[in-house]
Amino acid sequence: MCNIIEEANFILDSNLTIREAAKKLGVSKSSLHRHMSKYLINIDYDLYLKIKNVFLEHNKIRHINGGLATRQKYLLKE
Repeated sequence: MCNIIEEANFILDSNLTIREAAKKLGVSKSSLHRHMSKYLINIDYDLYLKIKNVFLEHNKIRHINGGLATRQKYLLKE
């Protein structure tokens, strides 16, 4: 298992979502989210702010990706 700083740097370098990063790192998404939102703020505040911005960007486009996935699902059914 990686430490919190390594997890944060991995997310920044790869720009993966929480779910994708957790799968690659071999931890649960709940644990990874807790590491990034509760523990990282006390360890490295600047890194925490960078991670927070990545997660906010992912939240902004989440509904678009969901809509595209739904559209693709129904196109395949036809």
